[in-house]
Amino acid sequence: MILDTRQKTKFNLRPIKQSFAVSYNYEIHFTQNLFSVKNPTLAQTIAADGEKKPKKIVAVVDGGLLEFCPDLLQQITNYANFYAEVLTLAVEPMLVPGGEAAKNDPMLLEQIHQLVEAAGICRHSYLLGIGGGAVLDLIGYAAATAHRGVRLIRIPTTVLAQNDSGIGVKNGINAFGKKNFLGTFAPPYAVINDSAFLSTLCDRDWRSGIAEAIKVALIKDASFFDFIHEHTTVLTRRDMHTMQQLIYRCAQLHLEHIAGGDPFEKGSSRPLDFGHWAAHKLEQLTNYNLRHGEAVAIGIALDSTYSYLLGWLTHAELQQILHTLAALGFQLYVPELAETSSLFRGLTEFREHLGGELTLTLLQHIGKGIEVHEVNLSLYKQAISLLHDFR
Repeated sequence: MILDTRQKTKFNLRPIKQSFAVSYNYEIHFTQNLFSVKNPTLAQTIAADGEKKPKKIVAVVDGGLLEFCPDLLQQITNYANFYAEVLTLAVEPMLVPGGEAAKNDPMLLEQIHQLVEAAGICRHSYLLGIGGGAVLDLIGYAAATAHRGVRLIRIPTTVLAQNDSGIGVKNGINAFGKKNFLGTFAPPYAVINDSAFLSTLCDRDWRSGIAEAIKVALIKDASFFDFIHEHTTVLTRRDMHTMQQLIYRCAQLHLEHIAGGDPFEKGSSRPLDFGHWAAHKLEQLTNYNLRHGEAVAIGIALDSTYSYLLGWLTHAELQQILHTLAALGFQLYVPELAETSSLFRGLTEFREHLGGELTLTLLQHIGKGIEVHEVNLSLYKQAISLLHDFR
């Protein structure tokens, strides 16, 4: 019998299913004067991986730091020489511009990749990111995409980076006129918060990061919000001890959320982005003249006022929120809020960033967030009017 090869043999090929879990562990260290040779924190963090040979290091530094820390690059070199049995600077540190400019220039990403390649950095080496939140977003994206991921140690140098962006799992740059359009979810190997850097901040940057603490307090911890409210005066006077307490509690709440929720945002919920749909759009509409934290403060004020108009926050709660923000020195209204046709496009972009249905976190009470999937634009316009008239 001759088999007709044109006849296809039928196979019952059932789907092959597989699942696995990946455990992520990283620590946030709190120290002062990290690059003093008397401070072993960085060397101990690297040595903790258990590997005996000195590790190659590439440092990428926020160029804005040199205005206040002119000896920083030399300190890094001296530190590497002192702890040569643990780490080796593979090349001279690279400088990148600070602020949102770091995320708006795609050539910077390519330059970091070129540096990693030229230095022979591998997955057992370390990329050291030193700077504010925007710079760390860029460096984190470069680290996550070189060799499919090299070890990243973040050294945040601003309040906002130490209590929020620098301690989480997100990395990214801006593209197509949209905030964080390109990016990854990639936890760092470690984070080291050096409080000495905070003393170099201008008042705007000192204040800016407090907005993220207010954000997480409002949705998760009423007693923490009370702490901020009661300490507005000493915070504006730049009391370092109070700021360190604020940063520590804010970091705790962020990490608890990451560990217990949806860290890689597979769903449609982004509770830690309370106030951010408007903030991201306002940054763009003001050509990034607003600091991220300044835009977040306005976004918090807007969404809190909208929550009040929905009948969820009492008038007293709303006034406490707005007066706390104002007492810290935040401006709660900018003319771009009145450009509602442009502003409300931020709602669409916010939804598109995750996909799925629109999900916003609003306030049911101070310390208790609630998710909604629809908004009333007329009420939002009323909220904008109330902010315009707030004194």
